[in-house]
Amino acid sequence: MKYEVVIGLEVHAQLKTRSKIFCACSTEFGKPPNANTCPICLGMPGVLPVLNKKVVEYAIKACLATHCTVQPMSRFARKNYFYPDLPKGYQISQYELPIGLAGYINIQVNSSPKKIGLTRIHLEEDAGKSIHGENLGRPGYSYIDYNRTGVPLIEIVSEPDLRSPAEAREYLTQLKAILGYTEVSDCNMEEGSLRCDANVSLRPVGQTELGTRTEIKNLNSFKFVQKALEYEIERQTKVLDQGDKVVQETRLYDADKGVTFSMRSKEEAHDYRYFPEPDLVPIVCDAPWVDAVRQSLPELPEQKRKRFVTEYRLPEYDAGVLTRSKALADYFESCVKLFDQPKTLSNWIMGDLLRELKNNDQNIEDCPVTPGRLTDLLKLIDDGTISGKMAKTVFEEMVVSGKPPAKIVKARGLTQITDESALRAMVEEVIAANPAQVADYKGGKDKLMSFFVGQVMKTSKGQANPALVNRYLKDKLSS
Repeated sequence: MKYEVVIGLEVHAQLKTRSKIFCACSTEFGKPPNANTCPICLGMPGVLPVLNKKVVEYAIKACLATHCTVQPMSRFARKNYFYPDLPKGYQISQYELPIGLAGYINIQVNSSPKKIGLTRIHLEEDAGKSIHGENLGRPGYSYIDYNRTGVPLIEIVSEPDLRSPAEAREYLTQLKAILGYTEVSDCNMEEGSLRCDANVSLRPVGQTELGTRTEIKNLNSFKFVQKALEYEIERQTKVLDQGDKVVQETRLYDADKGVTFSMRSKEEAHDYRYFPEPDLVPIVCDAPWVDAVRQSLPELPEQKRKRFVTEYRLPEYDAGVLTRSKALADYFESCVKLFDQPKTLSNWIMGDLLRELKNNDQNIEDCPVTPGRLTDLLKLIDDGTISGKMAKTVFEEMVVSGKPPAKIVKARGLTQITDESALRAMVEEVIAANPAQVADYKGGKDKLMSFFVGQVMKTSKGQANPALVNRYLKDKLSS
């Protein structure tokens, strides 16, 4: 490669408080437009903001979970810019004194561990939402919903340590897991609770000076982050190869076309005319408060992943998948308590369960197959009642109906045939019907064993116990 890719991410995470950052309005999603508003979040004259203490507590928790140093004192500032969805004409944010500094997140891509630095975490209020008339059958008009105005956010700014779109996606995956485990955010990207701005630049391999960067705004899925970065890297490569210069600008990603396009020239910090917010006093996070929040931290994804490897003897990959969300990790551990075969459970959860959830666009919290039902199914395999292949069929029906596996097995007559005399009779029948294949097998073509097994399974309509079939076939063919 002629160029080295340099990526930094700015992630906005909505904090899971019941009320907004500076007023008592609800943060509930899905309310009618402008229902969750008051004179404070609408920026009416003569009102004053009052800081929500829970917002600060959640920000401290996020800082500690990402190894940031919580600052003893932080301060809000006014970030001045005009946009229709910003009713005050400025945003209350943090600038020179953020609440958290110098953290990191560990990621692993292609079995290579890497530490991604965090520059800062700061608090701010969200803006409203513009709704364009084309989406409402009123082309040429735009509408503003201020429900989101004043919803508390933390902005998590990474160092420019990421070197590929794959690393960026893994970083976001780990960050989302951390925020989910600490329960500071619901991380619902469809509702806008987690949004990402990606900065990307290219520089000649070996050069230490950063290239000119572009920012891709408002990416609301990990897939789109990766796709947008891949396109932008390709675009910048072509610009540089032609001897032109990359323009510093803000771009948007069109998911339907798979391209980025220019939105506006990139603002610098001085364009916002930051100055300290005169209506709010500085935030003081003393040691006792920070220590109390630290004591409330749960077992975090990285810790849980290591424990799954040592306690359950799972491969690193399995442990990584199972700990991507707290709900999935809890589901797995609930299963282990009922059926002490961790690797078997891991295979079923990572394979059949997650596949069905994806196909049905469901989360693990909505899964109709409870840990008790899944382990009941695996016990039926373990005691020989059904085969692994039958279990796949039963599981698919469990996902649809939510019925117990034993009830499905009985209703569909899927009980495995283990009766020795019945199985030996089937083996005799298959061998008698295929004398040429028998002669070839005895002549050294051992691979024909799978043919004979298949014929017996066909004769039994898939209900013969495969292990017993193999044993009886070997006995008969060797005699």
